[in-house]
Amino acid sequence: MKKILIINGPNLNMLGIRKRELYGNENLEDINNFIKSQVHDAELTFFQSNSEDEIIDQIHAAMKLYDGAVINPGAFTHYSYAIADAIEAVDIPVVEVHITNIHAREEHRRKSVTAPYCAGQISGLGKFGYILAINWLLILNTN
Repeated sequence: MKKILIINGPNLNMLGIRKRELYGNENLEDINNFIKSQVHDAELTFFQSNSEDEIIDQIHAAMKLYDGAVINPGAFTHYSYAIADAIEAVDIPVVEVHITNIHAREEHRRKSVTAPYCAGQISGLGKFGYILAINWLLILNTN
């Protein structure tokens, strides 16, 4: 069974509270439970941190433990070259996911410094973006 790491960055622990008009009413636990209910052919590990260094450590460790990773870097998307470097350094596919369409938001949210080091980016499809990313990783790893 393939192992997939799902990393959620800063403020995603505030889902269901913060900007409900953008992010919805579900909290991160609700979204993680939804993902678990939809993905049965992978071993999933969930990690959330507001700390850049903890996220980098998870990405580094993922190379030896996981077949792929899904990351929602939150605000780190727009300025964390350190996370971008960590993604580039590991030898596993990483897919960047965003609940909202970052390309239709404020100017400072439209650029991702992490996406160029990811296998792909899914933006604006809500919690379903995680499912699409995981399924792509599973298909990729079967070839």
